[in-house]
Amino acid sequence: MNRRDFSKHSLMLGMGVLAGFPKDSKGRALNQSMNYYKEPAKKLPVRKFDVVIAGAGTAGVVAALAAARQGAKTILIERKGYPGGTVVEGGTALHSFYNLWKAFPGVKKRQVVRGIPQEIIDRLLKVGGTSGHAEMSKGYDFDSVCTAIDTEIYKLVTFEMLEEAGVFVCVNTLLAGAIMEVSRIKGVITESRSGREAIYAKSFVDCTAYGDLAAYAGARYTEPNDYAVCNSIGVANVSVEKYYEFLKSHDAIFQQAEGLRSGKDGQIVRLQGRTVNLPDGFRQGARKIGMSTVTTTVHDNYFMFIKLNLKMPVSPTSRDAVAKAELELRRRQAKAIELFRKYVPGCEKAFIARTSPSLNIRRGRLIKCDYDISHEDVIEGRHFDDDVMAYGFHDSAPRFQIKNGGTYGIPYKALRVARIDNLLAAGMMITSDHNAHMSTRNTVCCMGQGQAAGTAAALCAGKNCGTRGLAYNNLRKTLENDGVYFES
Repeated sequence: MNRRDFSKHSLMLGMGVLAGFPKDSKGRALNQSMNYYKEPAKKLPVRKFDVVIAGAGTAGVVAALAAARQGAKTILIERKGYPGGTVVEGGTALHSFYNLWKAFPGVKKRQVVRGIPQEIIDRLLKVGGTSGHAEMSKGYDFDSVCTAIDTEIYKLVTFEMLEEAGVFVCVNTLLAGAIMEVSRIKGVITESRSGREAIYAKSFVDCTAYGDLAAYAGARYTEPNDYAVCNSIGVANVSVEKYYEFLKSHDAIFQQAEGLRSGKDGQIVRLQGRTVNLPDGFRQGARKIGMSTVTTTVHDNYFMFIKLNLKMPVSPTSRDAVAKAELELRRRQAKAIELFRKYVPGCEKAFIARTSPSLNIRRGRLIKCDYDISHEDVIEGRHFDDDVMAYGFHDSAPRFQIKNGGTYGIPYKALRVARIDNLLAAGMMITSDHNAHMSTRNTVCCMGQGQAAGTAAALCAGKNCGTRGLAYNNLRKTLENDGVYFES
């Protein structure tokens, strides 16, 4: 091969990098000439399961546990090396296992999310990985409780629970495509360092947060880009009590909760300040980097979450835009540490002890399902004849609250992906109304959706039926037997 031919050959190999992009992808911006590399056909090894759960995040862990416990041969596919998702990377606490009773005098306190999500909390309590359901002493018109967790212990505990349930866990594995038979998913394609594989199954659940499986399957979706992205950090060598005194000295305490911390009860586990009351330098610096003053912890001398937000100009499904956002968020993390060192007593030697491996989203693709939960459904406390769970938290409280400290229902039809016969979606991908989504996207709601979706997928696989062929009474009875709470 001469030098000219070698250069031409190298150029064509470089163009082959784009081969994985779907039609009309923004990725083509790298190659405006629109040249393509045709990938040779290849026989892939096949594995067979009853249920595929895509994504081991907030909903996916619970979905996989639920499916496996129904006796379904279940595989869980996760691109990172551990389970947890937003719970361990992008949140501040788990919201919320309870109704908002404290904001409505006379309303009965009740735990409305139970089942597998509560089982995870019980396991965490045994090893010092959570504050427990700590009641809010201030800011309880936002939430009545704060359930803070240790991010690293959560990863371990849920991983062990998956192993115990017999889930075939594929971490460090990328979901790369869907194998379709008209409107039914036959299988998915995965990619890892072990190579490409085809995974066949009867039922599928998309818990990827981005809606990757639904998109590969040809489901209808939009990309609203209606939230900021974030990357939360854990900050060590700090004093929770001195942060409290800092906020108190400026009459800035907005939220506060006491619970288990470092094995001792009655300790501060959540704080949030009113930024407007804080020193100008801190307030202005925090605003520039999208930093919230809220933090939670289950350990002395540690802030489990300090959140840095960034509003992207385009959807977080854009690889190139995300690359820029990743860099900017890490710059903001460094500036956040500078602010705490400069302004908050007890934080003079603070440092970053944990970051998320990639930015976190509140919504990527919005997947079209058989029913779209409305804002009115949420705040009016509506229940449905096919409820799969009850929920009572709204992230926009006190502006929006569920009526009279009650609950609303997540209907099974809201989890069924439209036009696909055997695919369910759970987590932040459902609900188009932004205000309603400010409730349904929250961690504990996603966990409850996961149990419902995993259970339904296993039942469908066992009966060889699609998601619309499953009798609701069968699903309801199974969920009740597995500890799910219903209010109607």
